Amino acid sequence: MGEISKNEIMKMVDHTLLSIGASREEILRVCDEGLKYNTASVCIPPSYVKTAADYLQGRLPVCTVIGFPNGYNITRIKAAEAAAAIEDGAEEIDMVINNGWVKNRQFKDIEKEIDELRKATEGKILKVIVETCLLTEEEKIKMCEIVTDSGADFIKTSTGFAGGGATFEDVQLFAKHVGPNVMIKAAGGISSFNDAERFIELGAKRLGTSRLVKILKLAEEF
Repeated sequence: MGEISKNEIMKMVDHTLLSIGASREEILRVCDEGLKYNTASVCIPPSYVKTAADYLQGRLPVCTVIGFPNGYNITRIKAAEAAAAIEDGAEEIDMVINNGWVKNRQFKDIEKEIDELRKATEGKILKVIVETCLLTEEEKIKMCEIVTDSGADFIKTSTGFAGGGATFEDVQLFAKHVGPNVMIKAAGGISSFNDAERFIELGAKRLGTSRLVKILKLAEEF
């Protein structure tokens, strides 16, 4: 570890549980862990947002995912899903773009979709997941431009469900090409505090992971 303390790193973590079989008990445990370790938020499935929000009572922001993990839901469904999540108590929304549209160069459609989600989430934090492991460098740079112009708060590297997660190279590329109004979230495969610190040094302001809490809990057992 370098100059960034573990406590400072945890304040940038969206403590995440998005497994397919996540139970209510597990969601509440993630909430308790988020409170204990002072994370930025808990990131959980939409169906558990109200459960978590009612349990947390404003003590910790609830983040959820929209169009997750594949991103090919139609736009009006994504917008409705985001609006419902906010009604249930979500403070942060991580939306997945349609990566097929990127491959088709349907950039206007992507711009329109993010704009619709921005309208549906006005006043809340909106993060745009671009799934870097599926994109070329040119496509990643184009998405940096689109997200910068969209009014979204963050560009996010990955869902963690497409065969690859955050890389140092992608965060470095994002930092070079996003505007000053856009922050970076690295997510997927962050397995150590040293890696977390490196992502932050390269420009990430949020980290999507569950492993850092597991490391802290393990250390407490010894």
